[in-house]
Amino acid sequence: MAAVVRQLPRLSRAATGAAVLAAALAAAAPARATGVVLAGRMGDRALLVIDGQPRLLSPGQAVQGVRLLRWVGERAEIDDGGTPRTLPLGTPVQVGDGAPPAPAREVVIPAGSGGHFSTLGSINGHAVTFLVDTGATMVSMGAEEARRLGLDLSRARAGLTQTANGRVPVQIVVLDRVRVGDLELANVDAAILPLQMPQVLLGNSFLSRLQMQRSNDTLRLQLR
Repeated sequence: MAAVVRQLPRLSRAATGAAVLAAALAAAAPARATGVVLAGRMGDRALLVIDGQPRLLSPGQAVQGVRLLRWVGERAEIDDGGTPRTLPLGTPVQVGDGAPPAPAREVVIPAGSGGHFSTLGSINGHAVTFLVDTGATMVSMGAEEARRLGLDLSRARAGLTQTANGRVPVQIVVLDRVRVGDLELANVDAAILPLQMPQVLLGNSFLSRLQMQRSNDTLRLQLR
């Protein structure tokens, strides 16, 4: 019995070439992230959380299809397949195709010089620089910073705090909103010291309401 051979239709050279080119382009296309957050800055490097994974990038470096181009003030400009985007600290954005990411429930802070953890944030909508201080009972700041933030001290409670120079009087107020990255808490106690302080101490009146985890040179703050 003779075998039956079915001859497949031949593709034209143009069609074959187009198919090969499409396959090659698909293989060469970089994987894209569905979400990226600017979680912190260390010198010229940006700490980006891409699909939930922290990545430390210098200008010009790329990972998962996301390239750090440059800093614009305290915002990072990235490139997504030729489309520039500017990321404010801690704000999730959509990168590439896919559904928008869920709101972030954590902030990753890189260690700075001396192993200290500093990050940008805000108090009642005003930008501040925080220094994470687990030894501070409350969020703490100098009187000059409190005036800059427009805090009303007329109803402040009187208190005392221990410093390297001994006990000093403080004024205790309640902050409406304290924000670090995409984490925001309401009604946070704060101590106003009659001292010059270059940074606002992010103390336990904020930190105790979060989960903290330190891994190598990064600190994670997570909503409970």
